[in-house]
Amino acid sequence: YLHFNQIETLEPESFTHLPKLERLFLHNNRIAHLIPGTFSHLESMKRLRLDSNALHCDCEILWLAELLKTYAESGNAQAAATCEYPRRIQGRSVATITPEELNCERPRITSEPQDVDVTSGNTVYFTCRAEGNPKPEIIWLRNNNELSMKEDSRLNLLDDGTLMIQNTQETDQGIYQCMAKNVAGEVKTQEVTLRYFESPARPSFVIHPQNTEVLVGESVTLECSAAGHPQPRITWTKGDRTPLPSDPRVTITPSGGLYIQNVKQEDSGEYTCFATNSIDNIHATAYIIVQALPQFTVTPQDKTVIEGQTVDFPCEAQGYPQPVIAWTKGGGQLSVDRRHLVLSSGTLRISRVALHDQGQYECQAVNIIGSQRIVVYLTVQPRVTPVFASVPSDMTVEVGTNVQIPCSAQGEPEPVITWNKDGVQVTESGKFHVSPEGFLTIRDVGTADEGRYECVARNTIGYSSVSMVLSVNVPNVSRNGDPFVQTSIVEAIATVDRAINSTRTHLFDSRPRSPNDLLALFRYPRDPYTVEQARAGEIFERTLQLIQDHVQDGLMVDLNGTSYHYNDLVSPQYLNLIANLSGCTAHRRVNNCSDMCFHQKYRTHDGTCNNLQHPMWGASLTAFERLLKSVYENGFNLPRGIEPRRLSNGYALPMPRLVSTTLIGTETVTPDDQYTHMLMQWGQFLDHDLDLTVAALSEARFSDGQHCSSVCTNDPPCFSIMIPPNDPRVRNGARCMFFVRSSPVCGSGMTSLLMNSVYPREQINQLTSYIDASNVYGSSDHEALEIRDLASQRGLLRQGIVQRSGKPLLPFATGPPTECMRDENESPIPCFLAGDQRSNEQLGLTSIHTLWFREHNRIATELLKLNPHWDGDTIYHETRKIVGAEMQHITFSHWLPKVFGEVGMKMLGEYKGYDPSVNSGITNEFATAAFRFGHTLINPFLYRLDENFEPIPQGHLPLHKAFFSPFRIVNEGGIDPLLRGFFGVAGKMRVPSQLLNTELTERLFSMARTVALDLAAMNIQRGRDHGIPPYHDFRVYCNLSSAQTFEDLKNEIKNPEIREKLSRLYGSPLNIDLFPALMVEDLVPGSRLGPTLMCLLSTQFRRIRDGDRLWYENPGVFTPAQLIQIKQTSLARVLCDNGDNITRVQHDVFRVAEFPHGYSSCEDIPKLDLRMWQDCCE
Repeated sequence: YLHFNQIETLEPESFTHLPKLERLFLHNNRIAHLIPGTFSHLESMKRLRLDSNALHCDCEILWLAELLKTYAESGNAQAAATCEYPRRIQGRSVATITPEELNCERPRITSEPQDVDVTSGNTVYFTCRAEGNPKPEIIWLRNNNELSMKEDSRLNLLDDGTLMIQNTQETDQGIYQCMAKNVAGEVKTQEVTLRYFESPARPSFVIHPQNTEVLVGESVTLECSAAGHPQPRITWTKGDRTPLPSDPRVTITPSGGLYIQNVKQEDSGEYTCFATNSIDNIHATAYIIVQALPQFTVTPQDKTVIEGQTVDFPCEAQGYPQPVIAWTKGGGQLSVDRRHLVLSSGTLRISRVALHDQGQYECQAVNIIGSQRIVVYLTVQPRVTPVFASVPSDMTVEVGTNVQIPCSAQGEPEPVITWNKDGVQVTESGKFHVSPEGFLTIRDVGTADEGRYECVARNTIGYSSVSMVLSVNVPNVSRNGDPFVQTSIVEAIATVDRAINSTRTHLFDSRPRSPNDLLALFRYPRDPYTVEQARAGEIFERTLQLIQDHVQDGLMVDLNGTSYHYNDLVSPQYLNLIANLSGCTAHRRVNNCSDMCFHQKYRTHDGTCNNLQHPMWGASLTAFERLLKSVYENGFNLPRGIEPRRLSNGYALPMPRLVSTTLIGTETVTPDDQYTHMLMQWGQFLDHDLDLTVAALSEARFSDGQHCSSVCTNDPPCFSIMIPPNDPRVRNGARCMFFVRSSPVCGSGMTSLLMNSVYPREQINQLTSYIDASNVYGSSDHEALEIRDLASQRGLLRQGIVQRSGKPLLPFATGPPTECMRDENESPIPCFLAGDQRSNEQLGLTSIHTLWFREHNRIATELLKLNPHWDGDTIYHETRKIVGAEMQHITFSHWLPKVFGEVGMKMLGEYKGYDPSVNSGITNEFATAAFRFGHTLINPFLYRLDENFEPIPQGHLPLHKAFFSPFRIVNEGGIDPLLRGFFGVAGKMRVPSQLLNTELTERLFSMARTVALDLAAMNIQRGRDHGIPPYHDFRVYCNLSSAQTFEDLKNEIKNPEIREKLSRLYGSPLNIDLFPALMVEDLVPGSRLGPTLMCLLSTQFRRIRDGDRLWYENPGVFTPAQLIQIKQTSLARVLCDNGDNITRVQHDVFRVAEFPHGYSSCEDIPKLDLRMWQDCCE
């Protein structure tokens, strides 16, 4: 109770310590002013009395009015206060006073603060001025919180309301606001910002990233944070500064760390953290090292090997760190010897495996994280050379029966069984069959099948052989065919002669009308002796055919071509009769080699008496030799594939024309970067020195005389090439291409005098098998005489028209119109006559023939000057001997090394002298398939170049315009332009997918409105006509792997498209014809041949050389001085001496050279010095 105490003022804190005060009586004092908040803490107040004081009611007292109103409203407390001043409201209760009555004013701002940017340690002023009644109080807020000036000595509120902040620091930054407040209300200014900038500072790392190891699949964080001003931005790169991959596994943490979940091996590597602000950019690197348990990437497999072989167990692993591979055997150490080797890749190689190497091997991959292990087993089989399980013994069998000779073998590896008869390998055919276990079946045994049979079992370890002798008993009983012999012979002679005569009339009494006629004329034998021998062979075979037909008619059963038992058809004495009556026996040459003075020095024209023990070896008009026994559908004479419905190894053989279009024909030519087109031309010229198969004399069927091209059947001698249904060539409704079979050797027999058995069909080589320049001189005395100029007695060859150059062309052939005058519009010029009847086939060949005929006359003329006492014959034979030697030298020293390459020349071997046990005869496989590889080297154009090696005005010739057109040599610049086109132009490279140019497969011998021939299809058909075994048998012969699937051919035929085409065409790899397979083999590096072809050609050329008694290097054939001269010779020299005007050549005309600097003057090419042939008279 403080009433009646003369109190004038009250301090605001007077009652703060009395929170429980309930009654405060201050009436009847002299209180004039009360400071706001004086009673604010009195929560328990019940009664307050302020009446009867000197209270001034102005704006300052409004807070009291508010308080009293609150009391009144709450009803908790009673209060009384009255105004004394101003007089107009004297006695009024304070609670009822309003601001308006007192003229109070809410604060209003008169001066606002502004944003400010500061750096550390400065002073900042925020101004704030306000007016109002009563005078407003200024309060400052930061980030909506009131600033307390007491707590921070750096903050000061100046009298005018300005906020002063001294010594600024980072914590001062934020949003500031000034509030002016009085009893009438309050007001705030706009918000302003204090931005604090440290002095710009370069980034610096607070946390450096550290190298971290982590296992695959775990998570990893590389920490990285930096300070600086402005605050640096953190980024990451990997490795050589490439950005991080966008991968959900990779994130950057708010603090700047790099976080990778589910770590993979590829996450390992160097990472760089960059901290960047406006001042600078810094970086730090660290490695994540991802460690991984070893994992095998290549696992070894169990192996079974034969002792002595080498075995590899590949074993590779990855992991981090890279695991080390360690091998153990049965848990223990590997043998420490040179045979056991762990390669750097981890592969365990055991060389020369021994039996005790068998067992379990463990490959371990180890790193610091852990290890993995894998187990394999090696089985070692002992090597066993083949051992025979069953062996054949000598047998005697009845003629005409089928016989099986047992033979089987065991060994490790499994041995392969082959059979030889009298030294020649037997192949699967209608005659012979070798069963899977090795038994040999011979069908329709005849006396021709008598002899020694050898069974050879071979494996990689070695071979064993065992042999037996087969004898054939011919009982003297009458045979089914005997009654038909007389009539059949008469009929055969009549039909064969009729067909031959109609063919001759067709060919020789008019101009050729079609490519068929050209081909027939081109191949028609000119020598009467040849014609007689071929006729006899046809009659002999036709007679047997007719007898067979008669017997079959009598039997009324169809033996469908497989069961011909010719040996059981006719008695032996009747076979002799057929041989006599058909003319076979009349044409047996009995050779008299008694003129040793001649035979020691010179060759015969027909090749006889070269081998004095076997005078017929290599002679003209004898059967081709064989590397493998023939394969005929019926074992006797029917070609493979003649019956389209017959399956071979489960598939029908494809039509040769389809093989040609699918596999062989090409428009594309890749030039040979090393060799000229002369490589091809010499090959053809050489071939025409070695072989010419006697063609059938008839182009008409023996059965009814119809021409083979008009009936698309396979009646002898026709063997038409059928045209597949959707072939581009089926115009004029042509269903087939003309083809007739080659003539058979008489009685299809060998040259045995006793015609008492039937032999498989063989074909006749019209030429000598030796390289003896028979293409210049002919292969019979008859041909040689036609070519020689006997009148002059100077040892010369006949010559034709002399050109402006002063040099003669070949003489023209006489007789009926020929293949060269096929078209009146072109020219009336007949064919040229040379030692080989094919000399006009294309102009390049003709020009080479011309070259060599001139070479003969050049040498002969010079020899006569040196030896005027020699007679014409001596000059002729000496010259012929030199020319033959030149050809041998060019072929073996200049041409073969390019075709064979180093590998082939090694296979050929060095010359070791004459070997009389070698038969030089040309093999059927060589003539029919292997040597025809030259067809793949033929350019589609014959280039014709003048003295400056520019095209001549008449231009180059497409090949099809160069066939049989000697008029172009006479009228279009002679032989030089053609010859320059051979040595001045690159040849065609044989690429397995570019074989024969379409000039040969689509336009061969083409004429208006006729079906042109296809050389590739003819080559394949000729192979079947001649009973050439399929490619697979020659792989075995040449020691290549045996191919059971087309994939097995991939070493020799690398191109998978070609293997796929072969598979589509042939179905089984055992069916592929020899010619196309040889053509698609990949070339042996450095050569122009595939492996099988190289084997076949090196065999043939070795025999030609080693079996020739008069081979130029055989001591005694020439004197050492003469031999040195012959070895000077080159085709370049022959071109210089015998061209019309060839003055510049390269030293080696088979090699491509640049004109002019790769060429030499003819003066610089070595010459043959003929003075070594001068007789020195005592």
